[in-house]
Amino acid sequence: MTDKYNWGQTLQELTVNIPIPDGVTSKMLVVDFTKTKLKVGVKGKDPIINGELCKPIKVDDSMWVIETDSKDRRILQLTLTKKDQMGWWECVIQGDEKIDTQNVSPENSKLSDLDGETRSTVEKMMFDQNQKQKGLPTSDELEKRNKLEEFMKAHPEMDFSKAKFS
Repeated sequence: MTDKYNWGQTLQELTVNIPIPDGVTSKMLVVDFTKTKLKVGVKGKDPIINGELCKPIKVDDSMWVIETDSKDRRILQLTLTKKDQMGWWECVIQGDEKIDTQNVSPENSKLSDLDGETRSTVEKMMFDQNQKQKGLPTSDELEKRNKLEEFMKAHPEMDFSKAKFS
């Protein structure tokens, strides 16, 4: 939160809310964002925001709209899609007050929201965690055990009776 705007974020995007005076229409606004810069203001007046973004954004996936907030004030709401969607921003504009990103609470996500590879990794980790809590073998341990059993079946001529396996 700054004196000119407030903002929030998810891992994917930033939402920046800038109060605008009554009577200001979209045609009267200057909203210009590039991958690394943001300029917002009313035409003919000093910009409300004009500076380097903290980190790069995806310009084609970002947008703005005029809304009314919960206190019936008109706001310009920017939705800026982060280029790197795996990290938290300390600020919107470089030089503005920074937040402690260690205190940011991530939103809950559903397994269905994850891409295939990430989802399978998370499911494996959850399975292994559950197995460990029950004192049972993890997926890697089960896989090793199955491979050993297959090897033993494929080689009945070998005597494994005195072999120690851990």
